[in-house]
Amino acid sequence: MKSLDRAYNDQMDVGTSQFALYYKDWIKLGAQSPAVPSVTLPSVAVSRSIYNSVVSISLEREDIVDTELVSKTEIEGKGGTFEAGPSFHTDPKLQQRQSNSIQQHPFVEPAPEPPPAPPPPSTPSARRSYSLRLLPCHSNSLRLLPCRSNSLRLLSCRSNSNKDLIHPQIPKSASFNDVPVLNLERAISLISNSDSLPECETAIRLIAKSWLDFSGESVIKTILSTSSFIEGLLEISFTSKDDDVLEIAISILAELVTRSEINRQVMLNADPQLEILLRLSERSSLFLKVAVLTYLLRPKAKQMLSSDWIPLALQVLEFGDKKETLFTLQCCPKSAAMYLLDQLITGFDVDRNLENARQIVALGGLSLLIKRLELGNEREKEICVSLLDTCIQADGSCRDYMVANIQKASLVQLFSGNQLKSDGSAISLLSELVCLNRTTRMIEFLNGLKNDGCLNTMHVLLVYLQQAPHEQRPLAAVLLLQLDLLGDSSHCSFYGEEGIDAIIVALERSLHNKKVREQCSRALLILGGHFSSVGEPLTESWLLRRAGMRDVRGDLFRSKWRTKDEFERMEEEEKSRDSWLRKLAITLLSSGYKRFVVALSNCIADGIPGLARSCLITVAWVSCSISSLHNVKSSPHALACSILRPRLLESLSYDKALEERVLASLSLHSFARHRECLQMLLPLSKETLSSLEELSSVTWTADELLFMCSLWLNPLNRTPRDLFGENTE
Repeated sequence: MKSLDRAYNDQMDVGTSQFALYYKDWIKLGAQSPAVPSVTLPSVAVSRSIYNSVVSISLEREDIVDTELVSKTEIEGKGGTFEAGPSFHTDPKLQQRQSNSIQQHPFVEPAPEPPPAPPPPSTPSARRSYSLRLLPCHSNSLRLLPCRSNSLRLLSCRSNSNKDLIHPQIPKSASFNDVPVLNLERAISLISNSDSLPECETAIRLIAKSWLDFSGESVIKTILSTSSFIEGLLEISFTSKDDDVLEIAISILAELVTRSEINRQVMLNADPQLEILLRLSERSSLFLKVAVLTYLLRPKAKQMLSSDWIPLALQVLEFGDKKETLFTLQCCPKSAAMYLLDQLITGFDVDRNLENARQIVALGGLSLLIKRLELGNEREKEICVSLLDTCIQADGSCRDYMVANIQKASLVQLFSGNQLKSDGSAISLLSELVCLNRTTRMIEFLNGLKNDGCLNTMHVLLVYLQQAPHEQRPLAAVLLLQLDLLGDSSHCSFYGEEGIDAIIVALERSLHNKKVREQCSRALLILGGHFSSVGEPLTESWLLRRAGMRDVRGDLFRSKWRTKDEFERMEEEEKSRDSWLRKLAITLLSSGYKRFVVALSNCIADGIPGLARSCLITVAWVSCSISSLHNVKSSPHALACSILRPRLLESLSYDKALEERVLASLSLHSFARHRECLQMLLPLSKETLSSLEELSSVTWTADELLFMCSLWLNPLNRTPRDLFGENTE
């Protein structure tokens, strides 16, 4: 040690003299500077074994200071030295493994001699050539900060005073007893420039040890905040297979990313498709920390094009309960998983978003999302609602699973906060869940929604209805009305009246607001109550089949062969559906009265695609549901017929779609079964009669209307039963 120290001191004296002459000559020459002197390593012969034993001595010894940067007096004053911190892991087997690893690849600071020829790409030391192809944006920026030497000396002076501070957490398996003494400046330079992976891994350990000594001082973060260092650290992370080194690298990157937006951008530019992070996530001991680092980077969806991101996010969501510590940072991986899933489901175009949502369903992610919906914080619940809503739209068959497994109380609680009202995801999800292919199951779900939990569901929904944006009110109003219909009373309560009034107002506003118009159309289809197994509205198909139209899409009557139990269950379902729709129709016409029918008529007359069709479908099923009602006080038939007659006759025109003409014929036939309505309808114009004659080959309702018209024109040959059927007054 003395011999080596003497050799370096002597050479330092020589260098000091050379630089003294250099500056003296510079002063004499003025602006023209002389050649910079070259100060080499000691020329005295030193035994290689002695040299290796010196540089691998225990870290309790003083560090050897870089002779190119620090003067002899600084060495004697203990400038730029670092003291060893305690080992965080005392497992002798692990320490022995790490010691063997270091002995296999001992680090020796190389002498300044011409660099050897680069090794072929197949050798391990070709890390940088491969990494540079992966990271073409690797810069040749300034390798050393001008003030770095002073910063290092400042850190050195603080090392003793920081002993009583809480140290940043280093990987538990990391041991620094076997890390060779190395100048921090040199370690940073190696990570930025070296082609030797073992040297870089050792340098990373040294930096972690220094970070530990100085408790994450801002000065050391400043020293590391260079693009060359960050890019070099990423390259090492891509190549290294040492979990301890990789964990340290992830922690350093996390610290640097949170320190500066510039550092975040440097890392995103260096790994634009996050391929390095995705590769790191394959290591079972690191994927949670990788998720946290990704979360801190806040990448957008366009940077996560790989299909592996969704399985990773779900894996993190399943196992990321505990907080992960990256040096001084702590973060729950579940938050990272929710961020990633949100980006993957909302950040692309509609088709890609739905494709990713289907992948979530296929991988069993629904149970994880439902759990976060029940246990997560407000932000996590908000994301979960949006994700579940998108999953239903992507794969309607998962609706039944959600209905069976989501706690109804957690759904009601979604409407008691303000944050979830902004984008309408909560009301959209709830409206999707009632679109079941069995009315009995829908009623069962609504009962559970109304009675589960300690909150008054109808009151919560009413408050939401009153405060929600206009485009969210139609769906909320329909749900409120459906919940009110669960009662035994034949009249709707205050809640039901508020729901009907909100539907009418929305229909009136829909003529001037596209978003309101779209939601009104959907709300009316939900009122129809007929859906396929994947939630597709089938009310129109049901009505067209009822009118005798063939080749109608839908799965209501797909199977011709049924067992006795299936047939009985189907009959029970049809009775339940008819009863529900009849009660709903009477409520709409009695409570909404003239305003509701007028709103439907105006929307049909306006002819806006989508909404006009939904209103015509609503008129058809409402008229069918009340067609069998006779001797009812304040019968709504006559009033409804007087308002809707012009619109229905117009809908029979040749220029209308065939389905719309059949629906109009079905509605007219339902009204015509009542004497007062028939008197309003007849006689029919020649154009209407011609249209009905053409439709008679498609629907029996047109034949019936033509027959009624012929009897009306020949009163001597008609009877009340001929005109109105058996259920006549």
